[in-house]
Parts: sequence; C-alpha cells; structure tokens
Amino acid sequence: MSKCEECDAEISIPSDALEGEIVTCPECGASYELAKGSDGFDLKPAQTVGEDWGQ
Repeated sequence: MSKCEECDAEISIPSDALEGEIVTCPECGASYELAKGSDGFDLKPAQTVGEDWGQ
C-alpha cells in the first residue's frame, strides 16, 4: 500500500504490477506512475499529456 500525495488516501498496488504502469487514487482520482523502488514500487505523479489538435 502507498499513500496518495494529494489526499493521503491508501492506494493499493496490484501484485502483478509492472514498472511504468499507471495507478489511480480511488478517493481523488490522481494518477501515479509506478517506479521501481528499493522495497517494491514508489509512486511518482503521472505526466498528463494534453490533446494536440494540430494547431
């Protein structure tokens, strides 16, 4: 279990999770990317990519 940086809620990481996978906080909807840590995975804020409408 990890804590959400936005609302401090518990975020469960699936046992079959892979590095680079995106997990979402069930409370506030914040997205995090899984990064390999020393004892499992660390959460880092996922980069949001805006729409490119070709302008």
